[in-house]
Amino acid sequence: MTYDLIIRGGTIVDGLGGDPFVGDVGVRDGVITAIGVVDESGAREIDATGLLVTPGFVDLHTHYDGQAIWSDRLTPSSAHGVTTVVMGNCGVGFAPCRPEDHNTLVDLMAGVEDIPGVVMVDGLPWTWETFPEFLDAIESRSRDIDVAAFLPHSPLRVYVMGRRGVDREPATEEDLALMRKLAAEAVQVGALGFASSRLTLHKSESGQPIPSFDAGHAEIEAIARGVKDAGGGLIQFVPDLIAGDYGPALQTVFDVADDVGLPVTFTLAIGNAGDPFFIDGLNLVEKANAAGGEVSAQIFPRPIGLVLGLELSGNPFVLYPSYREIAGLPLPERVAEMRKPEVRQRILNDKPASDGHPLMFAAQAWDYMFPLDDPPNYEPSPSDSIGAQARTRGMNPLEVAYDHLLQDDGQAMLLVTLANFRDGSLDTVAELIRRDDVVLGLGDGGAHYGMICDASFPTYMLTHWVRDRASGRLPVAEAVRELTSTPARVAGLADRGRISLGYKADLNVIDAMGLRLRKPVVVSDLPAGGRRLDQAAEGYITTIVSGEVIAENGVPTDSRPGRLVRGRQPAPAI
Repeated sequence: MTYDLIIRGGTIVDGLGGDPFVGDVGVRDGVITAIGVVDESGAREIDATGLLVTPGFVDLHTHYDGQAIWSDRLTPSSAHGVTTVVMGNCGVGFAPCRPEDHNTLVDLMAGVEDIPGVVMVDGLPWTWETFPEFLDAIESRSRDIDVAAFLPHSPLRVYVMGRRGVDREPATEEDLALMRKLAAEAVQVGALGFASSRLTLHKSESGQPIPSFDAGHAEIEAIARGVKDAGGGLIQFVPDLIAGDYGPALQTVFDVADDVGLPVTFTLAIGNAGDPFFIDGLNLVEKANAAGGEVSAQIFPRPIGLVLGLELSGNPFVLYPSYREIAGLPLPERVAEMRKPEVRQRILNDKPASDGHPLMFAAQAWDYMFPLDDPPNYEPSPSDSIGAQARTRGMNPLEVAYDHLLQDDGQAMLLVTLANFRDGSLDTVAELIRRDDVVLGLGDGGAHYGMICDASFPTYMLTHWVRDRASGRLPVAEAVRELTSTPARVAGLADRGRISLGYKADLNVIDAMGLRLRKPVVVSDLPAGGRRLDQAAEGYITTIVSGEVIAENGVPTDSRPGRLVRGRQPAPAI
């Protein structure tokens, strides 16, 4: 037997946008060693007749910094064909960190990424202080898929400046020199680059802006030069999409990238209505790239939003004192209380308190709030919104939302489409995902455990955008390219994301017509019994990492071939 694995007779989608073709794929020692007709036998063979064979998907924007420490499975991502994830995004993470600052970073991640503090306290052993030590901790355990990491800006700032960094004081020349040195050290040991954020909504659980929020040009440049000193890497950035400095913040980063010579990827969101501010961002991208830059706008292929429910972090009544009186009850008891007419009336007549999560402004955005059923519909008709239903039925939208949340014994969910749902559709998204300077991302796997479950977007691409949408559909070859070789190229991981000889044998075998995205569910599998949203799919026949099968028909195997990817990877020499 000359091959460890042979996938036979599948429709091969190469990840580069080439026309699909029927053939075999042979794997030996974790790499692809044959494509076409393979006459030899394999230690294991998979019949892929009538099925798609694709490269494993690459997710550029995740927050598995904690989950990669306490778990050997990076779900939901690995349940949706993803075989490589990049963490450390938005400039938040757990390293570098001195012991006295553990609580500061826990408070930061709890606020920015909705990871309960008790989960991090219980799940993080803090066997590291420096960023190199953190990567060693990641590397010390196996998991189902590969992980790569950015150096996060906010922990770096706190590590260098202490309380001054938390309080967002300007960095001194000595601070900048040390940041540059530590950035170079991080890239030398395997960081893909560094990540930062200036988003107003990114606040600690105690309500303070993140340390990187208003860091100046000199600080961004010092870190970027450290990255360049060590050979280069990617800058990931979240501009302030809320407070109106979208353009200036981007221009600062683009200017630094141009001066230093680094690529940039940044978050692009499409407003549901009003001025199309995203066009300003795209104009800056075009200008930067025309001048020789390497800039990509990162977009999410369905609405950016929140999932609300009685078991989740938010719902329309979460700030109401009368609801808070019963919020701590187990779900069945709470549902029983809420079904009592007098309790229903008391809550509906109440008013919200002023304190709460900064995203809760969306908890009563009635015209952008929709039932999230099974299967979930992420491009609903505006006539299905809670606001539209209330007008049709002559009811208060509070009543409609209240009654919906009590369905399915209190496990019903609502989707709030905060962005990307311009004029009640994804038509603008359909235009942007076809652009060469736009890359898919923003799945946020490993974070927002009680608010968001977006790491399933690869399945949405292959169902909604390739197969099911009435108009604006993508050819499967283009969709697979946007999930594989394109994000791999942006990340600097040139050894994966395509079915070519010598490339890493990360592969999916998919039943395209049987592919189904299920409704998110609440599971309690985090440290300290913490809960999170998870989402499954049907139709992934086999997912393979480094030539090893990690899942069959949605059921994980015992194989854990996933490893830490240390730094940018060159294309294989054939």
